[in-house]
Amino acid sequence: MTSRHDPRLKAFASDNYAGVHPEILQAIAAANGGHQTAYGEDVYTEAMGEVFQRHFGERAQAWPVFNGTAANVVSLRSMTAHWEAVICAESAHINTDEGGAPEVAGGIKLLTVPTPDGKLTPELIDRQAWGFGDVHRAQPRVVSISNTTELGTLYTADEIAAICSHAHDLGLLVHLDGSRLTNAAAALDVPLRALTTDVGVDVLSFGGTKIGLLYGEAVVVLNPAAATGVDYLRKTFMQLSSKMRFVSAQFEALLSGDLWLRNARQANAMGRRLAEAVGGIPGVRLTRPVEANAVFAILPRDVTERLAKRFRFYTWNEATGEVRWMCAFDTTEADVDAFAAALADEMPTTHP
Repeated sequence: MTSRHDPRLKAFASDNYAGVHPEILQAIAAANGGHQTAYGEDVYTEAMGEVFQRHFGERAQAWPVFNGTAANVVSLRSMTAHWEAVICAESAHINTDEGGAPEVAGGIKLLTVPTPDGKLTPELIDRQAWGFGDVHRAQPRVVSISNTTELGTLYTADEIAAICSHAHDLGLLVHLDGSRLTNAAAALDVPLRALTTDVGVDVLSFGGTKIGLLYGEAVVVLNPAAATGVDYLRKTFMQLSSKMRFVSAQFEALLSGDLWLRNARQANAMGRRLAEAVGGIPGVRLTRPVEANAVFAILPRDVTERLAKRFRFYTWNEATGEVRWMCAFDTTEADVDAFAAALADEMPTTHP
């Protein structure tokens, strides 16, 4: 079968647009022969669990699911009772980009906090961490943060440690949306556990699709006392894969060596290169610090419309015209340079 698209064309809309890393495809093929017990009772899922423990500690237990929305909903539902709520940044993915799934499917109340950079702090958490014992208010139970954040910024290990310490002192648990945790760890040059297990995170949603998997994310419980019923919730939310070996084999390939790190470093390096390439173009204003693989900018709206026809990307804020450009593990220097040249070509010759 021939390809229905030009594989030479790259977009800057999302790292989800990228294909599957060849080493992941090899792992899927290697797991394909013969029969293996279904629903996770297979040797690949067992090996995957051991790999997650090497990265996150011997108490860590990982449950593969199909997508990131499910990873977040299953994680948060396992951490909360029906009368409890989750504190998160207003810009958090669970609040803005999951179609209401935490509320509709999970029945979880979100208590949002405006932030300047997508990051919570102990002081910002306190804006919603109140009303304990008040029967009229959903009871705060979990603090959820994203790393990297939806605005492309990073939490350092010290910042997460401060959040976890403060949350735990209040009797709250901490969930980390790690759809791009690999990018954060690569950017900060630290192990994955340095941003999670070692600083007190209780439950992690670990992302695979954005970093080279065909499909699959994982609920990773780091503190067994923080989550209950993940096995049952995964089934209830229709996330129990019958042929789980093909999800698990991908995670084993990603995490058993340095594939996750190589992919994340490539995406991050291309993010920096893109920022440098477009930052000097007259009329283009970078709006946020570039700390991993996301670049945010404002440019003339007519330029945005023309450029988006050549390279797919998203407008982040319709009111301001801010756009977001994402680099993926397969973004190359040539891809970045071609995009920057196209942007320069589309810009008017005079600027205010």
